[in-house]
Amino acid sequence: MPPCGRMRRVARGAALNRRFARLMMPACSWVVRRSQAVHAGFCRPGFDVPSNLEIMFFTTSADLLATVRYVCRWLALSALLGTLAGTASALFLIALDWATGTRVAHPWLLWGLPAAGFATGWIYHRFGQSVARGNNLLIDEIHDPKALVPKRMAPLVLVATVVTHLFGGSAGREGTAVQMGGALADRITHVFRLDREHRRVLLMGGIAAGFASVFGTPLAGAVFGLEVLAIGRVRYDALLTCVASAIVADVVCRAWGVHHTVYAIPFVPAVSATGLAVTVVAGIAFGVVGRLFAFATHALTAWFRRVVRYAPLQPVLGGLLVAAAATALNVPQYLGLGIPTIEAAFHGPLPLYDFAGKFAFTVVTLASGFKGGEVTPLFYIGATLGNALGQVLALPVPVLAGLGFVAVFAGAANTPIASTIMAIELFGADIGVYAIVACVVAYLFSGHAGIYRAQRVAVGKGAQAEVE
Repeated sequence: MPPCGRMRRVARGAALNRRFARLMMPACSWVVRRSQAVHAGFCRPGFDVPSNLEIMFFTTSADLLATVRYVCRWLALSALLGTLAGTASALFLIALDWATGTRVAHPWLLWGLPAAGFATGWIYHRFGQSVARGNNLLIDEIHDPKALVPKRMAPLVLVATVVTHLFGGSAGREGTAVQMGGALADRITHVFRLDREHRRVLLMGGIAAGFASVFGTPLAGAVFGLEVLAIGRVRYDALLTCVASAIVADVVCRAWGVHHTVYAIPFVPAVSATGLAVTVVAGIAFGVVGRLFAFATHALTAWFRRVVRYAPLQPVLGGLLVAAAATALNVPQYLGLGIPTIEAAFHGPLPLYDFAGKFAFTVVTLASGFKGGEVTPLFYIGATLGNALGQVLALPVPVLAGLGFVAVFAGAANTPIASTIMAIELFGADIGVYAIVACVVAYLFSGHAGIYRAQRVAVGKGAQAEVE
């Protein structure tokens, strides 16, 4: 090639390079400025990085190191919390099995329920007024931290719940496990001198650990700890802690030899328009019953306090009503946890009124002041209501029993996501679509006043959400 041709090509290349440099200079300057801004931002507390791309390109080694420290710290705290909560739940479940077996073997213990109620009421009146609010106290402390949860919460609620079941009260176990988990979490915050925000996170982990270990559902327990605080909002700031503590608590509880009840649904039909329509109808019924349960419990609690001014005598009256009704009607299946009836709901038709009987006995027991959870009775009410609906609707009885099991709880506790995950953990993935439809519909029809009065409304439901 002649020299002049090469010179022309070189000149054209140089001109293109200069033009490219002029075009790229603003972009390069922007990159430098953004890099400096992001680096400066990492040095300020509460920085807000503008986009994920900037994080990807400008994350510093210091930030990565801080993230590693954060993960290691919370994994260590969660492992400690999960170990303690799982051990406490195992002790509680073993004691609960003993109490249930003893009561079944000696039916006359039912008539000791009024005396047991007086003992429980007097002890809480004398020593436990600061922890009498139970789960609501924990939720309030997460929303607005004020003082450490008293150490006596865990032993008081454990003993009082075992006494309730020993003498035939209709109650559950979730409340006890959650309160023990929360109390243990607050002890850890005190020992390690955690600040208010970290205390909130660990209390949520305690709730998750207690729920997960007592039911054997670590995923549902983790989400429950995030979801139960406020209607319409999930707290992701405690995601790692809730997941880790729930898993560890479940593993530790099982390691102590505790076995959880297995509920089997032999066949789930393929998703169809008819099946979904039936699920919506059933979900409405589940939501309404969950709403009625919360309303009846709160209303009857107020009635007992108004009629019987001396608090230790309130469970005496409640115990008399439960013992007399169970004896007169010969309905021992409505006492205690009711696990055999829940299992039977998955195997064949039961009396159509079983859900109403358990509803009434549980409301009287809890409203009068006996200790125990609401969730297992809600499982009973939901499973037997689903069983009744399955006798008239176009879905198999076991499927509707399973949907009722989780959906009544979803409505009463305002936790549709945790309830859906629980359905998948307990019954398998095949029920997932039906479960989420039932839980969401029940949640929408259950109102804003659930079983936890300290629960706040972050985002309203249905029409109220549209107004907001």
